[in-house]
Amino acid sequence: MKKKIRIFLMALMCMAFLTMYVKADAQAKSKTIKTVDDLKGAKIGVQLGTTGDIYSSDYEGDKEGTTVERYNKMADAVQALKQNKIDCVIIDEQPALTVAKDNSDLKILEEEFVSEEYAICIAKGNDKLTDKINSALEELKSDGTIKSIISNYIGEEKGKHPYKTPAGTKYSGKKLVAATNATFPPYEYYENEKVTGIDIDIITAIGDRLGMKVEIADMEFDAIINSVSSGKADVGIAGLTVTKDRLKSINFSNSYAKSKQVIIVKAGKEGNKIGIVEKFKKNFIKDNRWKYITKGLKNTLIIAIFSAILGIILGFLVAFVRVTHDRTGKIKLLNRVCKLYLTVVRGTPMMIQLLIMYYVIFKSVNVDKVLVAVLAFAVNSGAYVAEILRSGIMSVDNGQFEAGRSLGLTYKVTMMSIILPQAVKNVLPALCNEFITLLKETSICGYIGLNDLTRGGDIIRSNTFDAFMPLILVAIIYLFFVQLLTMGVAAMERSLRKNER
Repeated sequence: MKKKIRIFLMALMCMAFLTMYVKADAQAKSKTIKTVDDLKGAKIGVQLGTTGDIYSSDYEGDKEGTTVERYNKMADAVQALKQNKIDCVIIDEQPALTVAKDNSDLKILEEEFVSEEYAICIAKGNDKLTDKINSALEELKSDGTIKSIISNYIGEEKGKHPYKTPAGTKYSGKKLVAATNATFPPYEYYENEKVTGIDIDIITAIGDRLGMKVEIADMEFDAIINSVSSGKADVGIAGLTVTKDRLKSINFSNSYAKSKQVIIVKAGKEGNKIGIVEKFKKNFIKDNRWKYITKGLKNTLIIAIFSAILGIILGFLVAFVRVTHDRTGKIKLLNRVCKLYLTVVRGTPMMIQLLIMYYVIFKSVNVDKVLVAVLAFAVNSGAYVAEILRSGIMSVDNGQFEAGRSLGLTYKVTMMSIILPQAVKNVLPALCNEFITLLKETSICGYIGLNDLTRGGDIIRSNTFDAFMPLILVAIIYLFFVQLLTMGVAAMERSLRKNER
């Protein structure tokens, strides 16, 4: 016991020393950024697919060794800057002001990186909708609606001009689905469990002008243009800037706002330290942010449970076909189809399969995202369950199969009554591992704009810029359900062993 304690203490000391060394090394190698010219040779943090990403890539690969670190979420880039992993972050001005306000150890350089104009993206070929949106934008500019909306979120008039749908507005029954990324306050962000902000009010006002109810689809920023191009969303509005590369795949409306990209750097002082209780309140109590976790958990459990059930059914059918062919040589065509299915599913990443299911297979069909996720994960899980069951069936001694047939039992009855019960018992641990993997893999659902448990934590992080508590809570919840599943399987194994006696 004493030996274990000594080893544990030595491990803690090594970790502490390593942490101090890494921190000191990071501080030693960090570069001070005071102007745009200082970006050469620096580590630049950007959100993937943003204007900052596009323009900062011009520095990448130069003689000074400039590198661009791309993050899926702006909160991750900001956290990396606070931990000295990068030298600066390039983002839009207004989100940068929010970051600087909530993090006193960060500041914004006075010199702008690049100026830009925001526009709404629309699928190529949809000129009719483009013309309607441009016409609505001109009306909203002329009557001062857009100016009023912006002043409601920025400046001295903040909070005094909330947008309201004009009285007497009539809707045609058609929806206007708008894709956005609700991590850019004040343009789009979550407040009281609802996506709000300048862009949201502007697209709502456009919908009112067109007689269309607006539906907001929150998703990853780099998925917005793909979503609009594939028809999953009618428009994209998320502080999007018109660039030559983007115009190759998407059309844009007229500009509705001007902004600029700015550079965030360390302020050279420690941020305001708050206690654990205050951090907890900030992350979960304020604005009822805990509800993002509970709603995300609900979707995660629905997806995991139903995809597991469908995966077992699909896996059993595939395993039955494969084993039948191996034993009898029949149903050759079905066996080839099953082998092709197994090869494709097991040879491609789950995330790619989910994106193909959503953007390709259901491209022109308006299907609930939860159903799409259930089908995608069921198809993936079914392939692994099939091979697990097949290996379990083949592990049962062939003499038992022959004994069943010699007693006059049909192939189906022999398989169901004698072989499968033993096979399932043999592969129960492997099936448990597959279900655990399935539960954890649902964390990628955010790529199709579905609010699962992981995305619930991401939404909180994007509002608080605090990585520790949301990530730890999400990890604990996953761990709890994994342990619950493990204990359930262990109880089943004990019950099966009792039956053997």
